[in-house]
Formats: sequence, C-alpha cells, structure tokens
Amino acid sequence: MSAMHLKNISLVTIRKYLEWKGAKMIRITGGHEVWSRADLLRPIIIQTHIDPVPEFIVKQILRAFGADRDDFIKFLTS
Repeated sequence: MSAMHLKNISLVTIRKYLEWKGAKMIRITGGHEVWSRADLLRPIIIQTHIDPVPEFIVKQILRAFGADRDDFIKFLTS
C-alpha cells in the first residue's frame, strides 16, 4: 500500500480519472456533475463548487468502480 493520501485531488484530475475508467458525464444539474457507465449500479455525483475534492468522495468513486488506492496511483503516474 502506498503512503500517498487521497487528499487535495483537483476536480480536473477526478474528471480525467472518470474518463480513464470509461465513465461519461451524462448531465450537469446545478453545481453537480452526474457521471455514469453501463455497468455501474448508481451514477457518480461530483460537486463542481468544491475544489479540491474531499477524500471521502474520492474513496466513494474508487468503491463505485471496484478500484483501490493503488489503481488511482497508477492512473496518476501514467
């Protein structure tokens, strides 16, 4: 397990990660972006007015994809 924290992740980075995982933005409602992928049980919602993204939201996104911290770190280093 890496010592890297999932804090201070920018909205731009989260959007790129969602695209990297194959998710598409399906709509923007108010200050929220709704992202989805065919095999996800629920859509992923991110708030566009909170930057950086809170750590618990990053963890929820990883959980939705069945990914872990190492998968996210692999994305950051690629």
